[in-house]
Amino acid sequence: MIKHIFSDMDGTLLQSNCKISEKNVQTIKESQIPFTLVSARSPMEMTEVIDKLDLDEPQIGFNGGLIFQKQGQGLKILSEHTLNIDSVKRVIALVDEQFPKVSRSFYDVDTWYVDKFDKGVKYEQKMGGQTPKLVDYVSLLKQPDVKVFKIMLLSFDVIEMKQLIEKLESINTGDMSIKQSGEYYLEITSHLAQKSRGIKYIQDLEKLLKKDMAAFGDGFNDLSMLEMVGTPVVMDNALEGVKEYGKYITKNNDEDGVAYGIKKFLQKITKKRSY
Repeated sequence: MIKHIFSDMDGTLLQSNCKISEKNVQTIKESQIPFTLVSARSPMEMTEVIDKLDLDEPQIGFNGGLIFQKQGQGLKILSEHTLNIDSVKRVIALVDEQFPKVSRSFYDVDTWYVDKFDKGVKYEQKMGGQTPKLVDYVSLLKQPDVKVFKIMLLSFDVIEMKQLIEKLESINTGDMSIKQSGEYYLEITSHLAQKSRGIKYIQDLEKLLKKDMAAFGDGFNDLSMLEMVGTPVVMDNALEGVKEYGKYITKNNDEDGVAYGIKKFLQKITKKRSY
């Protein structure tokens, strides 16, 4: 019996327009199975979907760097893992020097920081609907209380993206997790920020077995999540190499793949095990 569903957002639960379909909303609610968003997004970028689904379970943001519950207009922080500030400075310096066309920005728990409005920032602003805060990175990163949960890098050049990943891995001292979450997106979080850690937190909280859990994903940052559950479901639009991690392949994100997967695969498992 499936007792908890975990789902990535972009490329999975959300359509290409970054919105959740009414069919996905209806199916998730009708299933009455506890549902947790597991995303690279910040809490402010998850709020609309949390509200539409009426979720009161713990949610997982920043690829597992933040576990939280939405309470009214605020957040209850259950667990957090942030980036080392020296690592943030090192990444920004490398990108500025060697990849000047790559868009780079970063997030604390409730703010998206940029130091210029370039092509990547404008693209993300259009897709995510969030408004960034324009700051001076040098000054901001000198503040003793600043917390950085995620660095977001955008490149629209496939070759440049590959070179960027290789270069960043060469300067990684082991304290960063560097994951490509989409065709244009590279996201850097603490090495302790893993989707699997977020799932383990909820698994322990709810005393779940691996067979009790299912997950939907499409990207490389979803692999640790897919390996944690007994029923991993991968989207038809998944990045090359991700599908082999799925027990089932569902429809793509523009064809309500999560809703289809719940009805086609998960509810059958639940019914079968209830006999």
